[in-house]
Amino acid sequence: MLRNSGRGLIACIIATLLATTEASALPSVFRNTSPRATKLSAEQVGKELIPTLSTTAAVYTSGDPRWANATARWQTWNYPNVQLVIEPGSEADVPKIVKYANSYNVPFYTRATGHGSTKTLGKFTGIEISMTQLRGMTILPGEKTALLQGGVFGKEVIQFMWDRGFMTGTGSCGCVSLLGPGLGGGHGRMQGRHGLILDHFVQLNVVLADGSTTTVSEKSNPDLFWAMRGAGHNFGIVTSFEHKIFPRDGDLWYSKIYTFNSTKLEAFHTALNELAKKQIPEIINWSIYLLDPSVSTTEPVIHWAFEYIGGDANLAKPYLAPFEALKPINSVEQLLTYPQIPVAEGTHAEGSLCEKGDQRMQMNAGLKQYNVTAQRQIFELYKKNIFYDPAIQGSVIVMEGYSIQGVTAVDPASTAYALRDDDLLCAAIIRYHPNPKLDAFAIKWASDTRNIWNAGQPTRKLTTYTNYGFGDESLESQYGYEPWRLTKLRALKKKFDPKNKFSYYNGIN
Repeated sequence: MLRNSGRGLIACIIATLLATTEASALPSVFRNTSPRATKLSAEQVGKELIPTLSTTAAVYTSGDPRWANATARWQTWNYPNVQLVIEPGSEADVPKIVKYANSYNVPFYTRATGHGSTKTLGKFTGIEISMTQLRGMTILPGEKTALLQGGVFGKEVIQFMWDRGFMTGTGSCGCVSLLGPGLGGGHGRMQGRHGLILDHFVQLNVVLADGSTTTVSEKSNPDLFWAMRGAGHNFGIVTSFEHKIFPRDGDLWYSKIYTFNSTKLEAFHTALNELAKKQIPEIINWSIYLLDPSVSTTEPVIHWAFEYIGGDANLAKPYLAPFEALKPINSVEQLLTYPQIPVAEGTHAEGSLCEKGDQRMQMNAGLKQYNVTAQRQIFELYKKNIFYDPAIQGSVIVMEGYSIQGVTAVDPASTAYALRDDDLLCAAIIRYHPNPKLDAFAIKWASDTRNIWNAGQPTRKLTTYTNYGFGDESLESQYGYEPWRLTKLRALKKKFDPKNKFSYYNGIN
């Protein structure tokens, strides 16, 4: 949908999106009070449920050509056991689907783009609610916020906003949804200026575990709004949300990408620590250890991407002087539009980082700064392990160094997201085609890397960015060590999801 300033039209749109289904009770033909789960067939659902939904709604199983795309996942190890897929054609379909699943006591979960990687998803067996048709975007009157549906993802949101003169918070990879990362935090390129994705939420339209619908904001269900921003996967299905938007700042971004050999590792990370002390909101940087055959087939390298919002190279270059002095192997300098940045830096929706179908053992740690000794240990472990098997050579160590001013400007107690003092987001991603013989090796490698990061900051408690979690981490490391946080989350869980229907994504228990 294009921008429209007519208040009458917008009122109709919002009224439609917020419509509940209380007046459309389930037909008695498929009311089922059995306490035992039932495996439903597509034929049965097609007969009983689909006629009550919007005209584009669909149900299908593994024999359907849509199945592979609907169930493909970024992490194929311990993935959800989907029995059938239901695609709602409108937001009003979602509560009907939830009530239908509940009437047969069949579990359900929601999928946007399939990038959840935690092993806790492997506990799921049941109905996937695919949000693929719910991709509407509307800039609202006043042009301060936009109404986005639950299936939107980074690439399309970035382009949509940019084309209309705006920007908003998304993840850095163009393939991931907004709600997937946003409900658990939402790091990204905009956070130095405007905070995490969850800090952009103004209002969420939510389907609860019993199929009822509610509006969640600072004024409506404020406690649930608090919980949804940081632990939202545990509380409901967001069918649409009002999201803050901002005028785009200039037409171009400045980008420079460097490659260093490992002899510069200590000096490189020391320079990064110094950069962090003076890093302004307009600066984004991230680094990666990888095997780059175009540089060397025997020695991993350090790849570093630097971005400056606004495109003024003269303002950006003073920050780069220490890195230029390290004499990189090579560098690439460009002026790009914001939608071009993910493509240039390999985080676009069609890039290798976004490819589905592989196994990725991912474990992460939050840091205040780099421990240079620990970084050397991690690199040497990477150098040793990357040649264990050719199939594993797509593995990477990623360190994200976004600006933090917009994140730390928000009161940590105001949302369920508890990790606002993590300045660096670091992850080991051990990648290979599905092969059970490599699983134990990959898990140990990722775990050893995580342990080195954490040992390098012995005075800090371990933190886990839940969106990058492996599924073996403590709840405290994800949702906060202050006792009141989990106490509050558990009380809200008991209130809004007493039967623990939403339990598959690093669940609160």
